[in-house]
Amino acid sequence: MDALADLLEGVRARSAAFCRTVLVPPWALRIADGATLSLASPLHGHTWFIDTGPQAGTPIRLGPGDVCVVTGSRPFIVADDPSTQPEVVVGPGNVLTTTDGAPADLPDVDAATPGATVLASGTYRVSGDVGRRLLDALPRVLVVPGSDMPTTVTELLAAELAEEQPGQQLALDRLLDLALISTVRAWFARPEARAPGWYRALGDPVVGRALRLMHSAPAHGWTVAGLAEHAGASRAAFARRFRDLVGEPPLTYLTSWRLTLAADLLDRTDRTVDAIAREVGYANGFALTSAFTRERGVSPRTHRASRPARLERADVTAVGS
Repeated sequence: MDALADLLEGVRARSAAFCRTVLVPPWALRIADGATLSLASPLHGHTWFIDTGPQAGTPIRLGPGDVCVVTGSRPFIVADDPSTQPEVVVGPGNVLTTTDGAPADLPDVDAATPGATVLASGTYRVSGDVGRRLLDALPRVLVVPGSDMPTTVTELLAAELAEEQPGQQLALDRLLDLALISTVRAWFARPEARAPGWYRALGDPVVGRALRLMHSAPAHGWTVAGLAEHAGASRAAFARRFRDLVGEPPLTYLTSWRLTLAADLLDRTDRTVDAIAREVGYANGFALTSAFTRERGVSPRTHRASRPARLERADVTAVGS
């Protein structure tokens, strides 16, 4: 595993919902399903992405094969034209209502209808500290042109969505993951992306190897000297290069990653603090508690006890955004 793989693993399609929609102008949908990560791509025709809220940017036109990724639960609009006003709201669970809250439905339209747009979309409900690290590395909206995407991704999506087949949901889940991975990679390769230091460092033959080692075996007793030896560099040269590329010292990065893993395990499992401590690289629960409290201001037990309140706040934000 590497840093990107670990973060993408935290948001993979077990929490996803995939949808194929055929729409004929004029049309506009307000997406307010509370998902914290959304992906949309016109397989045929075009669509406009219109953000909402005080920090909304200008509308963005998406053509066939272009992929748009949206982070955060604030609602947004997809439409045939920026001037078209939404009459249908897509809520949690893909429940459709009118803007007044009455039940709604979309017309049953054939994809071959002249002027139709075939829109593929997927949503993830990202939870946990690992998933949030990915969200923090991405802007509110990113768009990757179809020319920068592997053509097989959109072709496979179009083929899978053309008709119902056995095992289709599993296939769509995997294709959604593949589309997300390809889009994030393509985005970080663009100059305007300002990729985080840990991502840029993955391509470095010295620091990239050290990052992969830390992510593959976070519980190992890594030292700067040990990482430098595995990376084929002197201790001083390695430490300097790591800080220059990643933006922090190697063991500071390792501590942050271990505590991120610990926070996720506290939220997702009933394991004891002692067991979690050993799994992420601490000798015992006392050592984890000391590090966790120092870095996060609360103990592991307090963090775990606050989980229901944190989830409730997240749901309120998603619904009320």
